Formats: sequence, C-alpha cells, structure tokens
Amino acid sequence: MATAVKERRKAPRGRDNGVFMQLLAKFYRGMGDPSRLRILEYLLDGERTVTELVELLGSPQGRVSSHLACLRWCGFVATRQAGHYVYYRLADPRVREILALGKDMVTANAEHIFSCTRIR
Repeated sequence: MATAVKERRKAPRGRDNGVFMQLLAKFYRGMGDPSRLRILEYLLDGERTVTELVELLGSPQGRVSSHLACLRWCGFVATRQAGHYVYYRLADPRVREILALGKDMVTANAEHIFSCTRIR
C-alpha cells in the first residue's frame, strides 16, 4: 500500500483536516440521491434482492445495481450470496440512526429546506 494512502487513513478526524472533510462530504453524497435513500429505507425492513428492489423502485435493473454498488462501496450496505441470489442488507446499524436523524431534521426544518435556493 502506498505511503500516502496509509497516511490518509490515519489522518486525524476533525474540521481542520481537509482530507477528512472531503471524505465526510463524499460519505454524505453516497446518500445524496433519492433512489439510494429509498433503497436504504427498504433495507430497514430486512434483506432484499436486486429483483425485489427493482420492483419496489420501479427503476431499471442496471440503475438499481449501480446505486447498490455505490452504497456497498461507501459501506452502507453489505451482501450475502445464497445460490444464484445476492441479498443486500444494511452493513452497519448506525445507518438506521443516520436515516432516523435525517428524517427528524427534515421534519423540523422542511419549510427552510424546501425554500433553499443554494442546493438544488
């Protein structure tokens, strides 16, 4: 492993660390798509296959698979193989907490968020 990569992984967390702040922003962008949020919401109820998620989302299989790959890469979901099927589940119980906190904040600030012209 390259020394630079090792150093980035050991970098201290905090607002004064530019690399960490970039990673944190990237972490949030992983959830920054309505389809990915819906996938996570469906996975709150338990494991699902791509086929099940395609039906629930009404999106093409390729698009759902792409979103799942992003969520998996960022550590939000994990997989389990059973025969020909791959089952997706939440990778970390804190994802549930993040989603709940986000819903609470949106509920409390919906009017302001809706009227924000800085973020599309």
